[in-house]
Amino acid sequence: MNYRHAYHAGNFADVLKHVSLVLALEYLNRKDAPWFYLDTHSGRGNYPLTAGETQRAGEYRDGIARLLEGAPAGAGIVADRSAGAAADDAAAAPPPSVSPYLDLVRRLGVEDGQLVAYPGSPKFAQACMRENDRAALCELERGETSALRAEFRADARIAVHGRDGYEALRALLPPREKRGLVLIDPPYEQPDEFDTLHTALTGALQRWPVGTFAVWYPIKHGDAATRFIARMAATGVRRQLVAEICVRPDDSPVGLNGAGMLLVNPPWQLDRQLSEAVPWLHRRLVATLPGAAPGRWHVDWSVPE
Repeated sequence: MNYRHAYHAGNFADVLKHVSLVLALEYLNRKDAPWFYLDTHSGRGNYPLTAGETQRAGEYRDGIARLLEGAPAGAGIVADRSAGAAADDAAAAPPPSVSPYLDLVRRLGVEDGQLVAYPGSPKFAQACMRENDRAALCELERGETSALRAEFRADARIAVHGRDGYEALRALLPPREKRGLVLIDPPYEQPDEFDTLHTALTGALQRWPVGTFAVWYPIKHGDAATRFIARMAATGVRRQLVAEICVRPDDSPVGLNGAGMLLVNPPWQLDRQLSEAVPWLHRRLVATLPGAAPGRWHVDWSVPE
């Protein structure tokens, strides 16, 4: 695997993924029963922003760094539209659905008022875990796995697996806990990644139909992401929620134009929370790309109840 998430840590795609993740895990904490978290493509878990690869790309500057800037209260929110918000909308204060994520970023990555590190998904999950909750973190690349083990060595609630994440879906599900969340966030390096993902996800849902599954996917030139969402909708699995942010038009040849989250069996009211969070995130993040076409945002049920 050539992909290194350190180049992209804290960018707009990470923001969407982790806002969704934190909201879902917070909901699980509303009940006393323990939950299980499985991260199929964990990376190294924590990303110092002083590292060479992170500084070289600097994508966090147009992502999380912008969200941490202070802003006055702003305007109301509608359910789904293309971009083009006024400048004062872009300056709106974060809505309540974004605040838990920003609070964790400040706690985990800010020192002396400076953003020095960006937490990966495992760090967000660890911060949300309680004493009896359990996590399994999977990473195939040896260097990343070593860093992951070093990061979580002292936490007995967390097991690090140097294994293929798709294989882990077959081996580790269903868990002994009846509740929990699976995050699937592959690097999408292989041309058939969406096919592999579709097969793995449908199989995992058969093994653990009551689990929450959160799948991150890139939106690039072409219709690969759209076809994947349509294929998942055609499975007949109920309760499939889609949230997307594009900072450029979908067909821009630049590269990563947007990102999405497919949430199967999402927690109660997550659709409302994301309908509040995603427009604000889009306004703030697109405003950081001078001269860029505005892109779009979208929150809707691909398959409802």
